[in-house]
Amino acid sequence: MKEDFKHITDEELLGRFYQSGNNEWLGVLLERYTLLLFGTCMKYLKNETEARDAVQQVFLKVITELAKYKVTYFKSWVYLVAKNHCLMQLRNKGKVILKEEMPDITSHEDLDIGELLHKEKNVDLLKESIAALSEEQNICVTLFYLEDKSYQEIAGQTGYEMMKVKSYIQNGKRNLKILMDKKMTGNK
Repeated sequence: MKEDFKHITDEELLGRFYQSGNNEWLGVLLERYTLLLFGTCMKYLKNETEARDAVQQVFLKVITELAKYKVTYFKSWVYLVAKNHCLMQLRNKGKVILKEEMPDITSHEDLDIGELLHKEKNVDLLKESIAALSEEQNICVTLFYLEDKSYQEIAGQTGYEMMKVKSYIQNGKRNLKILMDKKMTGNK
């Protein structure tokens, strides 16, 4: 099965899954990203057996949840599902999770950029709003939420100080909410 679908993009496979509801298309996607998911789970859980179990749990979650959302970027979405699953496991075990590893997605009235990306009608609005941010906020918000870079990676890539990166992300997120609220109410 691997060889038959290599030429088909993630987007095409998602389209086929949404159109037919056939989990075979989802299976092809999950097979593509099994190593990514395992690596992500190992990064957080630091235990091979737990990581393998977590990947299976993520597979189940994807199978049950994907049909509920209109996911555009499967790789990013499935990565976030795996990351959140692992962080929940760590939290349930009472392990300390560094704030760096778990961004604050509850501030600013629950603006969850990752969730917005999964709702197709919001993608264009979100992209327009990000483009309207200051250059620094645009860069940092894009790298943090869309490319899943850490504060340290963003600081290294941009040359901004760590505290500036955090500030640009926090202020960018707040400004995104304001911009999106204005656009949503203006469009009604």
